[in-house]
This record gives sequence, C-alpha cells and structure tokens, in this order.
Amino acid sequence: MKKAMKFFSLLLCVNIFSFIIATAKPVVFFGDETLKGVVTDNKTHQPLRGAAILIPDLKLGVAADSLGHYEFKKLPAGTFLVEVKFEGYKSIAKNVLIRGDVNQDFQLEESATEISEVVVTGTSKATQIKRNPVPIVTVSHDYLTSNLSTNAIDAIAKVPGIRAVTTGPNVSKPFIRGLGYNRILTLYDGIRQEGQQWGDEHGIEVDAYAIDKVEVIKGPASLSYGSDALAGVVNLIPVPSAPEGKMIGNVTMEYQTNNKYLGGSAMLGAAKNGFEWSGRISHKQATNYQNKYDGRVYGTGFSETDANASLGLHGKWGYSHLNLVLFDNLQEIPDGSRDSATRAFTKQITEADTLRPIVPASELNSYSINTIHQHVQHYRAFLNNNFIIGNDRLDVNLGFQRSVRREYSHPVLSTIPGLFLQLNSYTYDVKYHFAEKNNWNASIGINGMYQENHVEKGTDFIIPSYKQFDFGPFALLKKSIGKLDIAGGLRYDIRSFNNNALYTKPDPVTGFDKVYYGPVTAADTAVFNKYSHTFSGFSGSIGATYNFSEQFSVKFNLARGFRAPNIAEISANGVHPGTNIYQIGNDQFQPEFSLQQDLGFVYSSKYAVIQLNLFNNSISNYIYNQKLLAANGQDSVIVTGNQTFKYQSGKADLYGGELSVDLHPVKALHFENSLSIVYAQNKSAGSKDADSTRYLPFIPPVHGVSELRFDFDIKNAGIKHGFAKVQAEYYAAQNRVFTAYGTETATPGYALLNAGLGGSLVNRRGNPWVSIYILGNNLLNTGYQDHLSRLKYFEPYPGNFTGRNGIYNMGRNISFKLSFPISYSLKKS
Repeated sequence: MKKAMKFFSLLLCVNIFSFIIATAKPVVFFGDETLKGVVTDNKTHQPLRGAAILIPDLKLGVAADSLGHYEFKKLPAGTFLVEVKFEGYKSIAKNVLIRGDVNQDFQLEESATEISEVVVTGTSKATQIKRNPVPIVTVSHDYLTSNLSTNAIDAIAKVPGIRAVTTGPNVSKPFIRGLGYNRILTLYDGIRQEGQQWGDEHGIEVDAYAIDKVEVIKGPASLSYGSDALAGVVNLIPVPSAPEGKMIGNVTMEYQTNNKYLGGSAMLGAAKNGFEWSGRISHKQATNYQNKYDGRVYGTGFSETDANASLGLHGKWGYSHLNLVLFDNLQEIPDGSRDSATRAFTKQITEADTLRPIVPASELNSYSINTIHQHVQHYRAFLNNNFIIGNDRLDVNLGFQRSVRREYSHPVLSTIPGLFLQLNSYTYDVKYHFAEKNNWNASIGINGMYQENHVEKGTDFIIPSYKQFDFGPFALLKKSIGKLDIAGGLRYDIRSFNNNALYTKPDPVTGFDKVYYGPVTAADTAVFNKYSHTFSGFSGSIGATYNFSEQFSVKFNLARGFRAPNIAEISANGVHPGTNIYQIGNDQFQPEFSLQQDLGFVYSSKYAVIQLNLFNNSISNYIYNQKLLAANGQDSVIVTGNQTFKYQSGKADLYGGELSVDLHPVKALHFENSLSIVYAQNKSAGSKDADSTRYLPFIPPVHGVSELRFDFDIKNAGIKHGFAKVQAEYYAAQNRVFTAYGTETATPGYALLNAGLGGSLVNRRGNPWVSIYILGNNLLNTGYQDHLSRLKYFEPYPGNFTGRNGIYNMGRNISFKLSFPISYSLKKS
C-alpha cells in the first residue's frame, strides 16, 4: 500500500508538472476560441432541442437549447472532429477548424439507420468507423439498456463476432472471433483493466450500470496497447461528464425473476465554467439461478457493490480528469456436486469431504452468501490528461490498480482463504499527436505497466508471486486522400518477467499448507522454482478504406499481433479452487504472434444497412489447455477430486466472419439480422490427421440473431422513444471440438426466444421523467448448455440415468427496470 500511495503521489506530481508546462505560456500556445451554431432538421429547418454536440478528443459536450443553439467557449485552436447526435436522426461527424470565433451549423437527416459512429479506441484521433480500416464495432447506450444482461460482458455477447465464456450469470469473460482470456485486452475508459485475467472463472471487475457505450476492436490491436491485445480490445466507456452548464443524474432500479436479482444505481454530476464532477454508487445481488433440468443451481449467488467518483478541469490548455473506482463482489463458487440418486445439489461441510448433505430449498432460495465463495475487491485510480501544445496534443494517462482476490474453500475454518492473490498494477500511457498537415495525422507514444502479484497469504498455491515490467514504443500514421483513407503503424514490445521460488510446509495449527520462509535444504521441495525471462517482439498493421460513395465502402487491414505468455501458462502448478482442475504450466513457452487479414464491405441506405466482414488469422506458438490422461487411459489425478490439465502450444488457424443485414422498410420498423462464424484448426504436428485434435478447444459455434423491433411515440399518452421487439437467437451444434483426452465435448444446437417492451414517460414540456423496460430472455424456458459455459463440465456422475451431464444455463428470465433521469440547467455565473 505504501508503494501505491507513493505512485499516486507521483501521478499528481506528473499531472501538476504537465499542467504547469502546458499553461506556462498561454499567449504563445493557446487562443481563446469559440464554436457555436444551430442544429436543425434538414427538411423542416425546425430546431432540434436537446441534440448532443460532442468533441470526443477534448471530452467535451453540450446540448442544443430550445432554439437549437449550441456554444463551446475557451476552446484550443486546431482541427477537431465534431459529432452531432439526435434520436431518430442520422449522426453527423465533421472535422472543424477552430480558430477564433467559428460558426458551424448542422442539419440532420431523419433516418432509422446508423453507421457513422465516432470511435476513439486504437486511433490517433477520434475517427468515423466508416473511415477506419481496423475492424471495430460500437455498442450504444440504447443497446445496453434495451437488452437483458447481468454484467458488462454479457451485455455485448450477442454482438456479431463477440461471445463470452461464463461461470454462471455474474462471471463472464469476453471472446472475440474465438479467442479470449489474455488475448483480449479489456479497457475501462481507455485504461487497461488489470485483475487476474488468467483465471477461467475470474470475471471483469466493472460496474455494468456505469457503462455508457462499448467499443470493440476485432483483431490484433497490439499496435496501440501492447501484449494481451492479440485478439482485440474491449473498451468499456463510462457515462460521460455533464454538458457545460448542466447537472445530470440518474436513478435506476431493476428486478430479474430467475435468480431474484435486485439491482440499483444512482449517479449525479455537473459541469460549470470548465470544472466538472460526478459520482455513482451501485449494488446488485441475486440468489441461485434456475433452469428446467437442474432447478436452482447451488453456488451461483452473488452480492456486488460498486462506486466511482471523478473530478475534471477543462480549459483552452486541454483537460485533466481524476477518476476513483471501487468494485467489491462476493461471488459464490459452484462445484456441481450432486446426490447420485436424486441429482439434487449437495454441499461440502467438512475438510475431508467424506459426506455431503443435500442443499435444502431454503438455502437455494436465500440471498446469503455460502461459506465457499470468492471475495473480489478492485480499486482503481487514474488520471486522464490531454494538453494542447501549439497545434499538437499530448496525452498523459497514468493509473494505479489494486486487485485483491480471496477464494474461500475451507468449509470449517471458513475465515481462512484458500487462494489469496494481491495484484498491484502501475500503468502509463503517453502519446504525442502532431497537428494534421496535408491530411496526414501522426502520433508517437509509449505505454506499458509495472506489476507485482503476491500469493503468500493463502493455503492453495496455483501460481507463484511475480513481478513484470512492460515497455512498448509505437508510432501511428493516417492519411486521407479524397475517398481513400490509409492507416498503419509499428510497435516493439518488451516484457521483463520473473517469479520467485516458493516453498511450503504444513501449518501446525490448521494443517493447511503455508509459505515456508526458513532456511531451504536440499530435502525441501519447491512448489514453484525461480524463473526469469524477457519476452519481446514487433507488431504492426497497415490498412485502407475506400468510400466509393456515401452508401458503399470497402476496407482491408493486415495486422501482426504479439502476446507474451501469462503467469498461469508459464508457472501454474496446483489446484485452482472453483475449477475442479489441477493446472500445470510450461516455462518453455515463446510469445504468440498472429497475422490477421480483414476484408470488410459496408452498404448503407435509407432503408438498409448491410455489412460483411471476413477474416483469416494465423497464430504461431498458440497456447491452449489440454487434459492429461494416465497410462491406463483414465483421468490423470494428482489431487483427488480434480482433473489434471497442462498447457500446450502449437500452430493455429482461425477464419470466418460476420454478416449483418438491417432492413428498415419504414422508419419505425427495424428487422435486424446477424450471423457470426468462426472455424479454428489446430495446425500442430500430427493434429490435422487426427479427428480428436484437429480443432482448437472452446471455439464458439455458428451464432445468429434476428430481431423485429417497432419504435413508437404516443404523444397523447406522454410516451416517447417507445419500442416493442421480439428476438430469435440461434446457435448451431458445435461438433468441431477438441475431444482428445476428454478435454472437450460436442454441444447440441438450440434456439432462444427473447422479447422486450420499453419507453419513456414525458412531462408537459416533453422531457422524460421515467424510462420503463420489461425485457425477457429464453421465454420458452429452453434447457440448453452454451458451448462456452464452464458449468457444462461440472459433473460428478457422467453418463448418469438422466442422459444429461453438467449444469445447464439459465432458464426463463424477465427483467423489470425503472430509470429516473435528472437534468437541470445551472445558473450562468
């Protein structure tokens, strides 16, 4: 903690020093620019009250008044992308030269289609998706609120090309085009999320209620972010600051029927005269979820509390934001144990675990957290800074994160954690953006992190304590030539990694293993040996987009990704509580390198949006988990009751794509369809000749979504932005599986029926005072197992009398949600 405080003090010092440099000579470096204008309907020329006008690179936004007027004051000079959005209209994104007093009016066109989103992830400056060659998708706030989910990753798992590996309803990790875990870098507001990503059942420590939109890069993004972005990036972007001169807020309440989920969140923020602040507190809890075959699934309840606060300053010198975030989750751990005769769930009550009673109905329905559970705490403090230096910009983003994970696996001595991990991460990201010249945009930068992980306070040791330091310089370049946009860059990564040796001996009081610090003799056995290694490599990308017209464009991108092996893949040697697995690593692994080609086509008109994205990804030194068998062909057992897995490596090819067809015959009617396909082959020596090892493990099946939605306003009833929708979600059978050694089994296909109804009630002035959502998933209560659900393999009695193995996914679930917006204009000073 002392190191954390020192680092946080350093953050403040760097921030103050940068601010002094940036503001020391305002006459030389800055003007006192303004941008103002009117936002109107392009046909009726009526003002669009409430339209949002945004400058993403400056993190500034204002709302148009009743006459459609907007105004930004005290802006820096330069060329910035300005985005204008209004419900039911096609967004506009335009580069505006701001020098002196600038008047810029915007006329919006009514449209039901929307593909002109502006993105900030992985780019040198805010860019329209249609002009960006990198395959990227945005998930809007409207999508997040009108689809039922229980966590931030599940909320995007229906988006084409994106899935999630799950361990119950509150533990999800993103998968992009068949790849996940440490191959995907999750960001929170552009800052890398550092928890214990190597763990299968370790979710992403983020408050779902705080997320306003999500940007997803589908493919190697190591160029901007370094190792762990080989398969892509998920950037969870929180609710933005209030527009200048406004106080905004929201109170949300939610109930879900399946697991009696109770959730709520309250947020308030304001901005005035360049100073802004905001705060949020959220809580959600649930009991065990249920389905038609298993009843209530013991060990899947949770209780999560989250909070965040931010302070910001904006001026003609740029901006500076300080963010503080807290995540605290009590998460039960299912183990799948059952009574052999009745299939009822049982629970562990003694350390020897020789007798397991059936879990009573009262406990299955209780909100109380079981003795066997995880306690995950995540603390985050980070500074986002953007300083204007002449016509250039300097980004300085510094952060500290502390992840504390306790996994309580001892039923009698329940206050002693089995796994106790403490991870401190210090991240840095510095970018210098040169002023645009002759349509050239260039940026250079360096980012990385220093990380310490400590495991000594537990009784179970699956990984050792370790330290690592990442260092990666990079350069980005973009050129626009009429209808052609070309973008690319290079990066070199260095990761210095070392872990300590670790010796254990039994604790004379508890009998559990504990770390042994005394003199080591030749007779002592190390659980982990000392290991040091430096991983390095080049990554890069080059791509182009050609907009043949406003309606049709073609994209191509070629990218090379880099990923260093994670701690578990290198050093794991022990039982991981909550997984039923004894995991073994391999310290001979080399970094993974990928080469991915992307080809995309986009057609957009008033009545249809059609997008086709194709990819091919070849990976060398691909690391995957494989079950070990003993010489007799049975499961290899090192610790009784746990299967044994060992990481392997080889070559892999993944290819496929996504097709989406959104039809809008009339403005109010939306018929949206998507199809995602990923095929993956194991190209390791000999694997292509054997059916059991030909494919890579845990690749999502063909996935499709069809949704019919009707949007409506009923003025007489005071209803605005109403919608009614029905959605069919279908999954093909996944028979292309890694069956060798019992690692994986095939999964039958299935279909789910979902639906939703919602809208806002408005007052006499037309302002919404409450939004109401009724959303339902799996309305037919279909019994199914998702191919990426880890609970599918939690089965103590395979081949039992029911003909079904493992735990099934959630049954019918209906959500009732109320959201009360808050909006006030602050008096002008």
